[in-house]
Amino acid sequence: MGLSTALPARISVPAPFLLDSSQLFVYSCNMLTGIRIFTSDPYWRGIVSDLNAVVVDSVNLADVDLDSLELNIPVTPLELKSAVVSALDNTKILESVFGKIVSLSPIQRRIVVYLKKSGGMTADELKSALGYAQDTTTHTVDTVIYGLRKLFGRDFIKNENGIFKIGGI
Repeated sequence: MGLSTALPARISVPAPFLLDSSQLFVYSCNMLTGIRIFTSDPYWRGIVSDLNAVVVDSVNLADVDLDSLELNIPVTPLELKSAVVSALDNTKILESVFGKIVSLSPIQRRIVVYLKKSGGMTADELKSALGYAQDTTTHTVDTVIYGLRKLFGRDFIKNENGIFKIGGI
């Protein structure tokens, strides 16, 4: 992958997360909690470890092969998290949420998975994770959440202080 030559020196938790020398990003050290990630790059191993991922030494043991993802450098922590979550096989995550296999649209699946894996996201974080530009006006997130609540009950997705979280069915 050869990314380590294009990136600045590693900064450990809880310091700010720098992947672009012209921008400063603050991140949560629990962004990738429990996700098993393989990468051969020592720089990326340190970053995903700092984000609380489990770094594994074999692709066969990994939930995500970071080396196979085509990340555009520089990458923000949210973009990194979105790429990792998108690369996961989400069937098990969805089964854990619903207790069975359910049929959802791709955007519904992505939102449920993002909320489950992250523990909660704001509407702007969800919009960004779904690939919408920061300055785009869209009601997609609200519309999809409304539809999910209609299907699975009002308490399925809760909004606590501006943070959407998976509730109960």
